[in-house]
Amino acid sequence: MTVQIISGSKAMAHTAANCGIDVVAAYPITPSTVIPEELSRIRPQHGFEFIPVESELSAMSAVIGASAAGARAFTATSSQGLLLMTEALYNASGLRLPIVMVVANRAIGAPLNIWNDWSDAISQRDSGWIQLYCKNKQEAVDTLVYAFRIAEENLIPVMVCFEGFYLTHEVSPVDVPSKEEALSFLPAFKPKDSLDVSDPKLFGAFAGPAVFQDYKQGQYADFLNVFPSIEKASSDFEKKFGRKQFALCEQMFMDDAEWIVLTMSSLAETTEVVVEKLRKQGVKVGLLRLKCFRPFPKKLVADALAGKKGVVILEKDAAEGNQGALAHDVKEALFEQKACLPILSCVCGLGGKDVPTQAIESAVKRLTQGETGAAWL
Repeated sequence: MTVQIISGSKAMAHTAANCGIDVVAAYPITPSTVIPEELSRIRPQHGFEFIPVESELSAMSAVIGASAAGARAFTATSSQGLLLMTEALYNASGLRLPIVMVVANRAIGAPLNIWNDWSDAISQRDSGWIQLYCKNKQEAVDTLVYAFRIAEENLIPVMVCFEGFYLTHEVSPVDVPSKEEALSFLPAFKPKDSLDVSDPKLFGAFAGPAVFQDYKQGQYADFLNVFPSIEKASSDFEKKFGRKQFALCEQMFMDDAEWIVLTMSSLAETTEVVVEKLRKQGVKVGLLRLKCFRPFPKKLVADALAGKKGVVILEKDAAEGNQGALAHDVKEALFEQKACLPILSCVCGLGGKDVPTQAIESAVKRLTQGETGAAWL
């Protein structure tokens, strides 16, 4: 492994290349642009195909074709670029193609905003893609490596999500696995079925009412059974590379905690500072950081929150009912487990708005004083 002082985007580009990708297709959009830009620059030394396209929809369509032909395919995007891919995202998952995509999370306009929140990836939560949210760029690099294994073992595409600018443009030391190390961890991609002119097959055939629902039922059954594979890939990576990994979630001070802060992505690192400060003040607060948002690990979340006095949910997206999508899923998980506890659902950080430690501390205090419902920080 080689420690480099490098931006998050360049680290992700080099990691993808070292994973033996065969085809990259991408269209530039801030803040993900540097990823395909760097891949284009280093393409000659790695030998993969780089397809310049005229839009993000074309980028996803191109990697769908490449993956269907048996290639290890990769792309990256952000914000409106991801939304432009929407039609093709459903095709990729429905065709059971193990594409890996990095999403440099960015707000969705209007008004136009290039800064970070989770709105883009959250909007595609029902597209049939696994979504893994990383709290720092080292975790993003590590997750990208085993994302290829998860995708190819389960024939389910994977989004590796990390925050635009906060992580994509941060320049700091990061350990990027070498090509030899990455490929020794990843088995060679051997597709179950692929397009071959010498052995014709039909992909994406028309499906009428008699078969469509049965197909989708099987697809989503496989999707919901992917947790052991994610945990195994994460565990195997930790054993090989010696870096602690969190497959589905991370728990901090949870054993004796009475009050919980639940969040995702880099917001968790800010929350860690708050939790440590409040602990020193005698407040029994813990942190539950969700890494795997899709599929949503309902039982794991409900079990972790069982018996607690209340939970603050912090998220950088806004959905129906003046709350976020994460809060909606947490409430559903608790309901299904017949659990009930006070919840303060806080929308924050939209469009890159700063989320200072004081705001998080205030949210915890409001919960301990009995405030519940939805709030904007």
